[in-house]
Parts: sequence; structure tokens; C-alpha cells
Amino acid sequence: MIDATILFLLLIVFLATLVRSTFGFGEGLVALPMLALIMPIKIAAPVVVLLSITIAAVVVAQDWNKIHLSSASWLLAPTFVGIPLGVVLLASRHQNFVKAALAVVIMLFSGYFLISKNLPELRRDSRIWLLSCGFFAGVLGGAYGLNGPPLVVYGSLRRWTPQHFRATLQGYFLPASIVGMMGYYFAGLWVHAVTRYYLISLCVALPTIFLGRFVNRRLSGDAFLKAVYGGLVCVGIILLAEALR
Repeated sequence: MIDATILFLLLIVFLATLVRSTFGFGEGLVALPMLALIMPIKIAAPVVVLLSITIAAVVVAQDWNKIHLSSASWLLAPTFVGIPLGVVLLASRHQNFVKAALAVVIMLFSGYFLISKNLPELRRDSRIWLLSCGFFAGVLGGAYGLNGPPLVVYGSLRRWTPQHFRATLQGYFLPASIVGMMGYYFAGLWVHAVTRYYLISLCVALPTIFLGRFVNRRLSGDAFLKAVYGGLVCVGIILLAEALR
């Protein structure tokens, strides 16, 4: 008989995986706060990272030909520079102020893109934008596990199709998540409970990845971008609520 904890775990994994597989990012914001209600955060965080690796690996195998390899590489390199600064920020006494300011910036930026009719566009890769967005993705990832927003900004400016958006972000997240999981392993946080919950979650996560791909392929460019920016507004609201709490 399946207990309530396992049922809740599977429901959370379904929702988080559907978000990630459809839009390419965001499963951490769905999964981590909710999993923390039923298990210690030191168990929940590695489980979420293992799921991230799994989703990214399957998407890369599915749609490797839609990955902008050059973009993903140039985004990834400065990420590893930004991560240590994010960790320092995490230990700062002004963490809640910084988180609140970040939330407001994300909401204002995303709200502007939602209502504006003349959005800026990058017709080709820009090294300055790639390095900047990759660096800030590293800072936010190191501080809050929130790499996504700067990557979303760059993909939106480049007008990637929903399929290229989803695939390219997984080309970024796969190595980044592997490095993150190695950190958990060497910190002694990859314990038996992490492996157990992860293996149980696969029965829901794997088919949901394919469901997300099905949904992603039926989104038009404009509808996809509006959904993405709407998602970022939600990210900002969640961050602001956490900071104020």
C-alpha cells in the first residue's frame, strides 16, 4: 500500500516535471518548497537535482539537434564563475533584502515584456549578453538554486522557438546539474533516502517528460513567450513572499 508521503511525492514530481519539460526551466521552484513539507531540505534538494539531471538527459537525447551548442557553451562557462559569488551572497546578512530586490526586478522586467508590443531582439549571438546572462545565472544558482531567469531573458531576446528554447536550456542544465550533484555527493548529502525517493519518482517523471514535449511542440512562439514571462512573474512573487517571510 502506498503511503501519503509517496503519493504527495509523485504528485509534486508530476507537476514539476511537466513545467520543466514544457518550458525548459522552473521545476525547482515547484518541487523544492513542496518537497520540503514532507522531507528534510537536505534530502529534497539532492532529489530535485537528480530529477533535473534526468529530465535534461532525456530532452538532450530527444532533441539534441535543436540545441544551440555555441549559446549553451558560452552561457555555461561564466556560470561556474558566478556560482561562488552566489554562495557568498547566500551567507550574507542582507540576504532577504537582496532576494526582495531581485524579486521586484524580475516582476518588473517580466511585466514589461508581457505588455510591451515592441520587444528588443538579438538577431545573432552576443558575447556580452551570453557572458552576462551566464554569470548572473551562476550567481542566482549559487545563492538560491535559481539559474533560470537570466537564461530565459537571453533565449527570449534571441527569439528561440519553443523547441529550441527547451532543448538549449537542457544543454545548459545537464552539465550544471551534474556539477551540483557532485557537490552534494562530496558533502555527504547523497544518502540512501535520496536514492530511494529519486527511484520512486522516476515512474512518474519519465512519462511526464514525454507529455511535456508533446505540449511544448504545440505552443506557438508568442503564446510560449507570454507563458514564460508569466512564469517569471510567478517566480518573482514566490521570491518576494520568501524574503518578506
